[in-house]
Amino acid sequence: MLTLASACVVFFTQMAAGQTRPQPKLQAPSQSGGSEMNTTPTILVSTSEDYRIGPRDVIEIKVDDAPELSVTAAVNADGTFLMPYLKRLKAEGKTTDALAKEIADGLRGRYLKDPNVMIFVKQFNSRAFFILGAVKKPGVYQIEGKPSLIKLLTIAGGPADNHGSTAIILHEIKKDLADTSSHPPAAPPPAAAAPLASPAQADTASAGEGEPEYSVRTVNINGIFKGLGLDNKETYLEPGDIINVLQADVFFVAGEVFAPGQFPLSEGTTLRQAMALAQGTTFNAATGEGIIFRTDPATGHRDEIKVDVGAVMKNRKPDIPLVANDIVLVPNSKSKTIGNAVLKALGMGAAQRGPFLR
Repeated sequence: MLTLASACVVFFTQMAAGQTRPQPKLQAPSQSGGSEMNTTPTILVSTSEDYRIGPRDVIEIKVDDAPELSVTAAVNADGTFLMPYLKRLKAEGKTTDALAKEIADGLRGRYLKDPNVMIFVKQFNSRAFFILGAVKKPGVYQIEGKPSLIKLLTIAGGPADNHGSTAIILHEIKKDLADTSSHPPAAPPPAAAAPLASPAQADTASAGEGEPEYSVRTVNINGIFKGLGLDNKETYLEPGDIINVLQADVFFVAGEVFAPGQFPLSEGTTLRQAMALAQGTTFNAATGEGIIFRTDPATGHRDEIKVDVGAVMKNRKPDIPLVANDIVLVPNSKSKTIGNAVLKALGMGAAQRGPFLR
């Protein structure tokens, strides 16, 4: 159960509510650029198939010569809506033409002689996809058909400059309420009384009731942009999916190096490559006393890994792979610092005496 994912769904659902349009048509994403949130859902119509109505869609029904039957209705979670005279009808999975024909057939002869029914989808809430993170145009996109991850990334303007290689896809797990009700949990035997739960435990249990559950999968977006794994089912999306493109991971090099700072972490980056990016160690570096500060993302605990930077650079010890947010510190050698100061002083004196000694 993912509380953060639940918050994302609530946020994006509220943002998508109230967006209407009279008829499906192609609407290209705005060209504003940047990473501002797209608060108006961008609706793209598939040319390969007719749109099929889904739960939470809002449909407008117009019946000629019968204004009392012309209504706007929201499709319930079970895929049905209330139609005057015909009562509750199933709309989920049907095209607008098929549903219009069904309503016309139900009214023909009993209510109207030759009814003419037209249906328009005013809100495509069942086809919403949410994309956020390191993309140029994050927001809500309502897309017909079955889009792939690469298609949605392209619609969202492509990855941002600071994107990493990983996208997280959250998919809501639909619960079968009928199965739950038909198989209620068995009551414990009277003799085996369960221990009383503490108030904190009771609050935790009640807070989890009714919250949606999500499956999580990760996709390497660098691979799909290179044409790898495009036929993988993991890259195809379902309505309601939340896609978070993670920012690029980084690591840090500090201390006695020529170019300390923050560097992007690519796959397979090692200590030797980090030293090359930092342009090597200075004369005052205590290369045998290096430290890698590494934080456990799950617990927040920071470990100190001692490393002989000089031996690694000379291939006397194995190279060390780096992970996200590693801090590589090359400390200062006091003895080298003092010796370097003496050498500089001697060198300066020798340079000054040189012409007189020749």
